[in-house]
Amino acid sequence: MNDWPEGWSDDNRGSRYGRGSASAQPEGARVMRQVRRGPAAPPHGAGVPQQPSYVDGQGYGDGDYTNARNTGYDSGYNTGQVYGGGPGGPQGPGTRGPRPAPDWRRRIKWTAITVVTVLVVTTVGTYFWADSKLQREVDLSKVIDRPDEGEGTTYLIVGSDSREGMSAQEKKELHTGSAEGKRTDSMMILHTGSNGDTLISLPRDSDVEIPSFVGSESGKRYEGTGRHTKLNAAYAEDGPELLVRTVEFNTGLRIDHYVEIGFAGFANIVDAVGGVEMDIPQDIKDTKSGADLKKGKQTLNGEEALAFVRTRYALAGSDLDRTKNQQKFLAALANQVATPGTVLNPFKLYPTMGAGLDSLIVDKDMGLYDLAKMFFAMKGVNSGDGKSMNMPISGSSGSNLVWDKAKVKQLVDQLKNDEKVTVSGD
Repeated sequence: MNDWPEGWSDDNRGSRYGRGSASAQPEGARVMRQVRRGPAAPPHGAGVPQQPSYVDGQGYGDGDYTNARNTGYDSGYNTGQVYGGGPGGPQGPGTRGPRPAPDWRRRIKWTAITVVTVLVVTTVGTYFWADSKLQREVDLSKVIDRPDEGEGTTYLIVGSDSREGMSAQEKKELHTGSAEGKRTDSMMILHTGSNGDTLISLPRDSDVEIPSFVGSESGKRYEGTGRHTKLNAAYAEDGPELLVRTVEFNTGLRIDHYVEIGFAGFANIVDAVGGVEMDIPQDIKDTKSGADLKKGKQTLNGEEALAFVRTRYALAGSDLDRTKNQQKFLAALANQVATPGTVLNPFKLYPTMGAGLDSLIVDKDMGLYDLAKMFFAMKGVNSGDGKSMNMPISGSSGSNLVWDKAKVKQLVDQLKNDEKVTVSGD
């Protein structure tokens, strides 16, 4: 039976059809190339097998389709990728869902907790580190016959000429000499209260009576004989305890805390804080202290600062002028230490604290709070919130400076009662 339309025969098909090409499938469908959706297929050799040729009439027979699958070529229909229904499509199991919105409240909460924890740990650690450095060597319980306590807090601040721990080169650079032992180079009373802070310099040449006292080392009682001497001799005779006893006996003012610093410690603090700006009132040149300073504003380093506060022979008022310079400098130093640039900068704060605490000698009851209170009070005096003065002087006895007893009594009464100080000193 002839399956071809009328007028057609096998000869009409021509040689362009290969053997076995007869099929019930329409020719157009049988030779139709595969429809591709999406971007054009990459050229041969770019990762996709070569398309089967139709020249030999094989087309996509069953064998060719199987071969195409075996070679790994896939148009996307078999996996559903064309329409997104397969494993890699939008709904497939490998698709990542929408990212949840960040919980900012929770993040802020934990950040705040972390910051607070770090601050607390740092603060507590710093406190115990600093507290362990305080040299609590002065025992005020050994001081006998003490005056009654007054209002506010009273500190005795002493600058000693101790050269302990200094090398020969440092002694030379700081012009300290090589004297053995230590003596007081400066003495001040700082009173803090509700009516302003008062800083009072006690000239080292002040004429005082040495009272009865108990030896700080021997424990033996020494009766007073009415002997008069310079104030700094009391320290040289039996140390801080006798100095406190002598100040209390001659003023009637109770000393609550004792603070002492030596030459090297003083210079180290100034260098650690980056120097202290001072307005020098006049040209100063003193070969004994090593001072060689010009008049005007300038920043003093540790060596220059020590020379400045020790100078006396180049000043017209000698020791009285020196005490005024010491007050100005210590107040300026405290002001510099208490600035945000030092307190909030750990690279300045810790070296400054280390230099200061390593060189301070305090009484056994002195705490970090008391020390901080003292520094801030000195800063207040420098800022004009308090008063600085010398102990009132009435005259001299030889080389000793005699206090004005009436003014001293009035001054002490005002301090003990925490009243505003109206007494003036030279």
